[in-house]
Amino acid sequence: MFYGGMMGYYFDPTWILVIIGAILSLAASSLVNSTFRRYSRVRSMSGMTGGEAARRILNSQGIFDVQVREVRGQLTDHYDPRTKIVNLSESVYASTSVAAIGVAAHECGHAIQDNRGYVPLRLRTAIVPVANIGSQAAFPLIILGVIIGGLGSPLVQIGLILFSLAVIFQLVTLPVEVNASRRAVTLLGQVGILGDEELGHTKKVLGAAALTYVAALASSILQLLRLVILFGGRRDND
Repeated sequence: MFYGGMMGYYFDPTWILVIIGAILSLAASSLVNSTFRRYSRVRSMSGMTGGEAARRILNSQGIFDVQVREVRGQLTDHYDPRTKIVNLSESVYASTSVAAIGVAAHECGHAIQDNRGYVPLRLRTAIVPVANIGSQAAFPLIILGVIIGGLGSPLVQIGLILFSLAVIFQLVTLPVEVNASRRAVTLLGQVGILGDEELGHTKKVLGAAALTYVAALASSILQLLRLVILFGGRRDND
């Protein structure tokens, strides 16, 4: 945060944006973990495991070409549209808690989106490669551009554009995740996997999870704002 030089040390105020983003991300992560732990101790009345609930939801929607499998890790749950597999973590797949069933249903929500041709999901899937390249290449390009050509280097502007693509990915991800959670809660009630009170618990788990995506988006926007303030539109005085 402090930089030295011939003129002495000075504070870079733009680091405040990074700090705010980090605090938001940490707070959201802490909330989702604590909420999941709390409701992972509440056993569902149906006695279904996350894996069983996932298969019932998919079958109820006439989706039989999607596999459900267990993967290692904690909250590593995800749906892969390329392989059409709902991957459930160890703490979800075999658990009978309302938290596990909610997370499993959420991932099934993505499978249903894929099956129904949900446009935001298709858009997110399409921009994943570009967003990955953007997030990895943006900072090296900006640094290289400053070293070679100063703040006015085209490489700096390209780096900013690439990082913007990563922000767009986060922007598209948010409605995709919110929609998957809404589908999950609706289907859990319709199929009869959870009762009304249990659905209330599940909504809290999925709501906390949604906040992690809000925090990720906010953090990315703040980081982009910092980069624009530092490098965007500036030119050397040579």
